[in-house]
Amino acid sequence: MKKKKYRISEIFLYMLIIMCALLSVILLFGIIIYVFSKGLGSINRGFLTTVTSVRKGTIGIAGNIVNTVLIIVVTMLIATPLGVGAAIYLNEYAKHGKIVTVIEFATETLSGIPSIIFGLFGMMFFGETLGFGYSILTGSLTLIIMILPLITRNTQEALKTVPEGYRSGAIGLGAGKWYMIRTILIPSAMPGIVTGVILAVGRIIGESAALLFTAGSAKLLPKSFIGIFEKIFQSGGTLTIQLYLSATSEGDFDTAYGIAVVLLVIVFVINILTKHLTGKLEAGKN
Repeated sequence: MKKKKYRISEIFLYMLIIMCALLSVILLFGIIIYVFSKGLGSINRGFLTTVTSVRKGTIGIAGNIVNTVLIIVVTMLIATPLGVGAAIYLNEYAKHGKIVTVIEFATETLSGIPSIIFGLFGMMFFGETLGFGYSILTGSLTLIIMILPLITRNTQEALKTVPEGYRSGAIGLGAGKWYMIRTILIPSAMPGIVTGVILAVGRIIGESAALLFTAGSAKLLPKSFIGIFEKIFQSGGTLTIQLYLSATSEGDFDTAYGIAVVLLVIVFVINILTKHLTGKLEAGKN
């Protein structure tokens, strides 16, 4: 057998690609090492389970963690069915014409709008016009508009990967369209749908500009279980908002780096969870 000859240009491009890949890994580990070296000393039980109080002499982010979880839950409960439903309609029901083109163009445009513009719109419309003020609900409604394109496009792409034979086979056996979608298309596309949903959660966790205008910056814990539901209509600063305020207004960089460590850990958990879930779903399909 003749050995394959490589041109010098191919070898150069191959080495360049490897260098780019290694650079991304080095940058990631560099950021992790730097942030952890600065913020790991601030992490302790009190930091994660209490709120900052001058009277008690405590520094904590428990209130911000609760606010972050509330915003994620409220946003995803509304955005997930809307995004998945829109994708199913566009991919399975709508006739490919001008209307579908306009809708897809709108979703792509929405995904490219800077988040601070969403924040300004959310503050004026949900906060002022509808009267929700600075609250977790206002922040969640704003984030729904932001992440809808992400969930919709990911779901669409997941549905497109399902072989056409699945559709025609189910309909040929007498299954109705909605039954076919529920029992065949959605389970087959579930790995892609789950990936889109978890990516949307990641964007919510990392968002700050839009929430600064809409959710506010309060960091108190709810006083009771019922208070958790009341908190939705009150101001609530997330982890990213508190990180921003600690590093700028308060000048407390130890707390800021501590929050950064917590956010990095959350991002790692989300990525690991995504790979685990998609792997299990893919294995279930096979």
